[in-house]
Amino acid sequence: MTRICFIGGGNMARSLIGGLIGRGTPAHTLVVAEPMAPLRDALAADFGVTVHADNADAARGADVILLAVKPQVMATVCTGLAAVRGNDQPLYLSIAAGIGLAHFARWLGADAAAVRAMPNTPALVGAGACGLCANASVTPGQRALASSLLSAVGEVHWIEQESLMDVVTAVSGSGPAYFFLLMEAMIDSAVAQGLDAGTARALVLQTAFGAAVMSRSGDEAPAVLRKRVTSPRGTTEAAIEVFESRDMRDIVAAAIARATERGRELAAEFGA
Repeated sequence: MTRICFIGGGNMARSLIGGLIGRGTPAHTLVVAEPMAPLRDALAADFGVTVHADNADAARGADVILLAVKPQVMATVCTGLAAVRGNDQPLYLSIAAGIGLAHFARWLGADAAAVRAMPNTPALVGAGACGLCANASVTPGQRALASSLLSAVGEVHWIEQESLMDVVTAVSGSGPAYFFLLMEAMIDSAVAQGLDAGTARALVLQTAFGAAVMSRSGDEAPAVLRKRVTSPRGTTEAAIEVFESRDMRDIVAAAIARATERGRELAAEFGA
């Protein structure tokens, strides 16, 4: 059986472990390295996985090493793993923002099979969206393995041009926060107009959910759905006119561009 090692036992690793086990992956094939004892103990108790405090102890003999650590410590973690790699050819799967495939080649070895992935926080509830990009050393079987692992918590999409991974980070990696901000603003505005907070929250969240379901249920573009609900001289048109007059599209474009740029900055800051 495929042996999967998680380096880092935080929320994203926990969601992936839960998704894999829920899909039938045996717990004894999953190993986690986590320096914080409370997190280790919780993972062992909740999922029955094997846990270690030391990265090297966990990674030995693994077929997949999933790197779920912060970008700022990735170089140190990878250098330590390279020292114990030996002749093994595991798949290294990183979910850290901004760290490029060239960095993993430098830290882990030029022939190391590495996949750069960008999942997002809805993976915690099995509704994630993830972009993946592989280097030339990754075999077709390893690509399938990466897809299978990350699809346990949502959709996966392969990105063949690595430079676009920063756009993926900006759109889907950071994207949930943009929708949370819009929902937050709508709830606050509804309360300001007189609705009680509980009702405002329930209506906004269900509306967001319904809009997403409608968008996914057919082939019609969001623009078509928006026009269909925007009656001439109606309440929706009045609100849309305010959004458009205050350059909402320009604001979104600027935000996505800045997040994309920040991803590139992270690579420069932490990939040295």
